[in-house]
Amino acid sequence: MATITLRDIRKSYGKNTVLDGLSLTINHGECFTLLGPSGCGKSVLLRLIAGFETPDTGLISIGDQVVTDVAAGRELPPNDRGLGVVFQEYAVWPHMTVFDNIGYPLKLQKLSSKEITDRVMEAVAQVNLTGMERRLPSQLSGGQQQRVALARALIARPPLMLLDEPLNNLDANLREEMRFEIKELQKKLDITILYVTHDQEIGLAISDRLAIMDANGNIRQIGTPEEIFERPADDYVFRFMGVANFLPSTYRDGKVSIGNQQLAATSTPTESGDWMLGCRPSEIDLSRDGPGLHGVVKRASFLGATMDYLVEVDGVPLRVLLDTYEAIDGGKLLAENESCRVAFHNLQWFKPDTIISANRTESQI
Repeated sequence: MATITLRDIRKSYGKNTVLDGLSLTINHGECFTLLGPSGCGKSVLLRLIAGFETPDTGLISIGDQVVTDVAAGRELPPNDRGLGVVFQEYAVWPHMTVFDNIGYPLKLQKLSSKEITDRVMEAVAQVNLTGMERRLPSQLSGGQQQRVALARALIARPPLMLLDEPLNNLDANLREEMRFEIKELQKKLDITILYVTHDQEIGLAISDRLAIMDANGNIRQIGTPEEIFERPADDYVFRFMGVANFLPSTYRDGKVSIGNQQLAATSTPTESGDWMLGCRPSEIDLSRDGPGLHGVVKRASFLGATMDYLVEVDGVPLRVLLDTYEAIDGGKLLAENESCRVAFHNLQWFKPDTIISANRTESQI
């Protein structure tokens, strides 16, 4: 079993406290993602689990084994923790073939040549590199080199894999291909994966659960991709998980007002007062004369599959994304400075005093 338990983890570098009292449990067999901005401490946390660094306080266990206990002075070396690690840099040896790169950990274990060959070829097949085992890294694409790094980490059959931004150096198509391969390997091998990234799309695509970290190293929310995206715990999570719109509003006597306009809302705040209406660009519909708030198109951009609009409502800019073909069929191809109506499919409500730069869209920050 490769359940990871972290209890009261604190880590500082001089006067800079990166993690302070962090506790977290990652269940066996799940793909768990630490998702947060650069510098928030997610890679530090991975290095603490791997044993490359030691926390100032706290306890870390993998399965039933305590690998770090600061109070008791216990610190298990990285090579005794039964895990595989893959970093952003491929770290494959340029003078070794694919076969030798992958088999190197087994060579250190002094296994027989036959066993090394059998297990290397099995690992080669797992990462779809069959027929390339005699090539040098210079003869491989970036995605193929990253597969070599994955296979080398898997060759010792660890119950736990730690992946630190392993797809950052790949182009968009390779990133998409590799993220699905990582998820398939996790399911096939029944291993636990802890994935560290700042890329929301990758986190949503591969994770069973995610932890959203803020710039101060605090965990703001833990949940499934659907829970995080559809039911954010606060405005920080809502903004971090994609472009976010905020619109000042007032809720009184069961009615929502935006400036001098009244909004027919499908959901309402929990109490009367001033609120910030939150919505994503894809959760807004535009029309020339339909229901909704009055707005003016300030920018119209054709992006191929989507139309990207910047619409001003009561002096507040909102990003709107429409499917291009639906916009054409529905007569919703609007021009700059054209009046329009704005309707909302899904709303989130936040108190104004919790919002930072609430009157700007993410694209303007």
